[in-house]
Amino acid sequence: MEKTIKRYWPVFLIPTMAAFLIGFIVPFAEGIYLSFCKFTTIRDAEFVGLQNYIDAFKDATFPDAFKFTTLFAIVTLVLINVLAFLVALALTQKIKGTNIFRTIFFMPNLIGGIVLGYVWQLIFDAIFSKFDTALKLNEVLGFWGLVILVCWQQIGYMMIVYIAGLQAIPEDIQEAAMIDGANRTQRLFRVTIPNMMPSITICTFLTITNSFKLFDQNLALTGGEPLHKTEMLALNIYETFYGRVGYEGVGQAKAVIFFILVVAIGLIQLRLTRSKEVQQ
Repeated sequence: MEKTIKRYWPVFLIPTMAAFLIGFIVPFAEGIYLSFCKFTTIRDAEFVGLQNYIDAFKDATFPDAFKFTTLFAIVTLVLINVLAFLVALALTQKIKGTNIFRTIFFMPNLIGGIVLGYVWQLIFDAIFSKFDTALKLNEVLGFWGLVILVCWQQIGYMMIVYIAGLQAIPEDIQEAAMIDGANRTQRLFRVTIPNMMPSITICTFLTITNSFKLFDQNLALTGGEPLHKTEMLALNIYETFYGRVGYEGVGQAKAVIFFILVVAIGLIQLRLTRSKEVQQ
């Protein structure tokens, strides 16, 4: 059987590689090329060099969207990971009903972002109507509305990752720390968290990339209102490409810039957190 697999492995690999090539590599390469073109459809693309990138940086809404997205990513990075870790820490204690609570906390992650956006919009508008305002009329309310929505959706997922990390810590390490006289706080910061760094790496990477790529919740909850002040990068690219006639190339250039930013930030984060990991 092993010899047969080694002999015919290309037969099993080719379909997957072909699908990856057709579904990802070719569109990705074509998208990069189109970012240097002025076009309405891909058949009438006209090469214009770096003009699309120049126009992208001249668009005042793009750097504003980047600033808003960066602030949002920092806030959600801290809140989601701290709260998810605390919930995971609580649910790994020997108490009854932990499985039920894990299921309840994880369930929001199963709901689509568009649905969540509209549901939370109704909730927020019902609350803010008592104060003669609305989510789409206030930049600060829109920002914190997005933070609450994303935290509510993602904390349960990150909690599962942290629970797996907590359960993977050998008990003899904790017992040795207790014998040495370490209290609960010392064990948390000197034993638990250092041994949780692989899980922290995963969760921080997912949180940062998800925050920068956020689109459907932003579209449904605030739509970038008021006056594009709550518009994140993904929504800004969408509005440029589909909402402005003749700006398809600029939208494509923004998408390439967006890709480079997300990759760069993700790699920096991975390097920083992996350097803190310890060998058990």
